[in-house]
Amino acid sequence: MMPSLRLSGQRALWAMAGVAIIGVVLPLLLRSDFWLNFAIMVLFFTVLGQAWNILGGYGGQFSFGHAAFFGTGAYVTAVLQVKFGINPWLGFVLAGIGGGLVGAAIGFLSFRYGLRGSYFALVTLAFAEVLRILANAAAFTGGGVGTLIPLKQTAANFQFVDKTGFYFVIFALMLIGLLLAYWLENSRFGARLMAIRENEDAARALGVNAFAIKLGAISLSGALAGLAGAFYAQYFLYLDPRLAYGPGISVEALLVPIIGGMGTIFGPLLGATVLHVVGEIARKVMGDAVGLNLALYGMVLVAMVLFLPNGIAGLARRQRLKPKEERL
Repeated sequence: MMPSLRLSGQRALWAMAGVAIIGVVLPLLLRSDFWLNFAIMVLFFTVLGQAWNILGGYGGQFSFGHAAFFGTGAYVTAVLQVKFGINPWLGFVLAGIGGGLVGAAIGFLSFRYGLRGSYFALVTLAFAEVLRILANAAAFTGGGVGTLIPLKQTAANFQFVDKTGFYFVIFALMLIGLLLAYWLENSRFGARLMAIRENEDAARALGVNAFAIKLGAISLSGALAGLAGAFYAQYFLYLDPRLAYGPGISVEALLVPIIGGMGTIFGPLLGATVLHVVGEIARKVMGDAVGLNLALYGMVLVAMVLFLPNGIAGLARRQRLKPKEERL
C-alpha cells in the first residue's frame, strides 16, 4: 500500500499559488536563453511526468509507453499544420483530443480484458512501438525523414520571436497539470481511482466501476501527454518517429514522478527539476557522450528505488514528521 504523501487542500492551494508567483517572475530573472531554455524543458517534462502521474501515480497503472500519446499529439498538430494549413493553436487543442482518444483506445483494449501490472505496462510499450513503425512507414508523416514545420515567427502561428512566449505557454500547461492533480486528490473520481490503486478487487466489491474509472484516467493522461507533444513540435519545429514515439520519452515520463514522488501534486515538478539539474551537471563534467542521458537515468532510477522509494516528496514528509517522532 502506498503511503499518503498528500498535502492538505489549503496547503496545496497555497503552494500552487507560490509556484504560480515564482513562475511569473522567473523570466524576468533569467537573462540568458540557456537558462530560459532550461526552465522550459523542466516545465515540459513536468507536464509529461504529470500525465504519467495521473495514470501511474494516482491510478497504479504503470505505463511504459506514454510516447504513444505524446507522439500522437505531436504528429496531429504538425501534420494538420504542414499538410492542411490548419492553425497550430487549433491543432494544439486537437492534439490533446488525439492523445486522449489513443489513450481511450489502448485503455479499452487493455482494461476490457483485465490486463494489469507488467502485462499492462508491456501492452503500452508495444502500442508505442507499433505507432513508431507506422509513422516511419506512412507518407503523410514524412516517414523516417520526419516532418519539418516551416518557420513563421508570429504568436498567431504558435511561434514566438523569443523563448519567453514558449515559457508562458508551457508554464500555463504545467499549472493545468497541477490543478488536475489537485482535482484528483479532492474529487470522488480521484478517490475511486486511488481506491483501485490500493486494491482493485476491494474497490470493485464496494461498487466502484473500475473499468470506467481507469478508462477515464488513461484518457485524461493521454490528453495531457498529447498537449505536451504538440508543444514539443512547435518548440523544436521538427519531428521524426524516433523522437515522437521512441523509448526516451516514455522513460522520462515515468522517471520524473518516480524521482519526485508518485501520486503527489508536486512530485513531477520536483522530479523534473532534480533530473535536469543532474543531467546538466553530468554534461558539463562528461560532455555529450552518446547514451549518457539514458545511462544516467538508469542509475538515478536504481538509486531512487533502493534509497527513496517514495521519491523526494516522501523524504520531505519524513523529515517534516521526524521531530514529532523524536518527541514521543
